[in-house]
Amino acid sequence: MNSNNRTLVWDLPTRLFHWLLALAVIGLVVTGKVGGNLIDWHGRIGLVVAGLIVFRLVWGVLGSTYARFATFFPTPGRIAAYLRGEWRGLGHNPLGALSVFALIGVLTVQLLTGLVANDDIAFAGPLHDLVGRDFSNLATSWHRLAVNVLIVLVVLHLAAIMFYAHVKKDNLVKPMVRGWKEGGGEPARGGGLVALLVALALAAAAVYAASGAWLPEPPPPPPAVTTPAW
Repeated sequence: MNSNNRTLVWDLPTRLFHWLLALAVIGLVVTGKVGGNLIDWHGRIGLVVAGLIVFRLVWGVLGSTYARFATFFPTPGRIAAYLRGEWRGLGHNPLGALSVFALIGVLTVQLLTGLVANDDIAFAGPLHDLVGRDFSNLATSWHRLAVNVLIVLVVLHLAAIMFYAHVKKDNLVKPMVRGWKEGGGEPARGGGLVALLVALALAAAAVYAASGAWLPEPPPPPPAVTTPAW
């Protein structure tokens, strides 16, 4: 779609992914920091993030033009061209692309470590029983460390959005809400219904796998031994 000098850049699945992930990250940080009874919600939101990440990975291959990783992968040549002011394109610029891949990478680390982590009290990740206690404790320490990296990346992401809005006069938020950018260019194509159904199916499979619902039930505890009262 290209009408009234507007160009479709972000398809609806990409936009929904972006805002759902933003809400999920806020929920994860809040529930993780508060802890207590909210830790169960921390785990549930983590499963949502598992589905979102897998969806985005699949959509990065099957989605529409500017959602595909090949379109915006930050190669050294693209980064150098951007720094020289020679980069021209729609969608993520090379530095924005670095932010996207960094966020996905850190969230993946958080997800994988959280699935086997424990809090030494009452909570254990849904796949905790698949690893030994020592590895679970190590994963827990990585999980707690990586959240600080995640917060830094989010702050930098927000700072970049404000910089573009106030200095470069380029509103990055509006296109991620409406889908289109002002000005000409090649509109996004691809990412049809079949691709969407495949991405959703694989995302649902990832949530099921991460939930541990497929694991056998733990054996019941042994019966209590009754001591004769004499």
